[in-house]
Amino acid sequence: MKMPDNLKGLLHSKMFKRVTAKKRADHYTSGNSVKLIRGGSEYFDLLESLIASAKNTIHFHVYIFDDDSTGIRIANALKQAALRGLRIYVMLDAYASKNLSGSFVADLKKSGIHFKWFAPLFKGQKFYLGRRLHHKVVVIDSFQCLVAGLNISDRYNDTEKGPAWLDWALFVEGNIGEVLARVCTRRYKSRIQRELQLKPKHLPLQGMVKDCMVRARTNDWIGRKWQISKSYLEMFRTAKKSIIIMSPYFLPGLIFRRAIKRAAKRGVKINVILAGVSDIGTSKYAERYLYRWMFKNKIDIFEYEKTVLHGKIAVCDGHWVTIGSYNLNNLSAYASVELNLDVANDSLATNVNDCLQKVIDEDCLQITEEEYYRTTSVWAHVMQKISYNLLRLAAFFVIRKRE
Repeated sequence: MKMPDNLKGLLHSKMFKRVTAKKRADHYTSGNSVKLIRGGSEYFDLLESLIASAKNTIHFHVYIFDDDSTGIRIANALKQAALRGLRIYVMLDAYASKNLSGSFVADLKKSGIHFKWFAPLFKGQKFYLGRRLHHKVVVIDSFQCLVAGLNISDRYNDTEKGPAWLDWALFVEGNIGEVLARVCTRRYKSRIQRELQLKPKHLPLQGMVKDCMVRARTNDWIGRKWQISKSYLEMFRTAKKSIIIMSPYFLPGLIFRRAIKRAAKRGVKINVILAGVSDIGTSKYAERYLYRWMFKNKIDIFEYEKTVLHGKIAVCDGHWVTIGSYNLNNLSAYASVELNLDVANDSLATNVNDCLQKVIDEDCLQITEEEYYRTTSVWAHVMQKISYNLLRLAAFFVIRKRE
């Protein structure tokens, strides 16, 4: 007896949902305690204390490492840990951290730190234009970790020069540490000695949320990894009530814009926190070119005015959070090596939602359609369109494979 097509479709749909649900569950790890960390002194004080409490191994991967006061402070902490006998593996992006002096790097190596550049420019057999190590992750003894958008520089710290750029990190203690240690080991691409890890003491941090489901997500087109992009698309597809996105270089491609548009059409309230003060003027001009599209799709726009915005974070329906190095643009989607953590936990998501809402209420200016057209000249419209198309053209060349 032949099965009716509608019944076959129903069974297939249910089977697909079960398989998909199992696959999603397999990506998450249980047994994690997490806390949202704001950039500036809160982040760097925690980072320094984590390095000081480490027992065996530190993986330290970052995009920008400057030899300013903040960089020297963290470098000294790493060197002291190495002198205690810890195995420390530092990987920096060869382009973004190119201003580090040879003597600075030599001093790190002399202390016993294992040091490696990611993708030295024009060296090696292959060179991929635009593929940079953009992720920022620190893993302590395969147990404690920080995944962030912050680099190691005075710009991301509270100093005498002024307050830090607005950024975020997620501190996690638990099983996800082993996953991130493997991610770092594979990225380092060198033989790393493995032995039984002695877990450091739990840090007595207030506000830790326990029993969180956490998964590590990476983007790296050379490695055929688009996990963070899929996380965002999944968020747009499944959101029911609300989404808040903070992104400093918000230039979503066509696939993302379609997904955002469909979510908005379903009645999902979407708030986007963008830079009012940007460190990349061309990017901000290009971003404002999309404001008209956002107005058309009933997306509320808020520009952060207090300092430079650099944080990359999103929260959905008071249940799900993603945070890390990933920007909503084609460079992160198709070129850079990125790392985010996804957390499925109501308490953490409520905390993140409240923090972002506070930023909106206290430090942002809402950009309404009326205000935008009233204050934007014809010449500004032209510059926005030129900037947008220039960046699209640049992205076209950057994401192509170069050998």
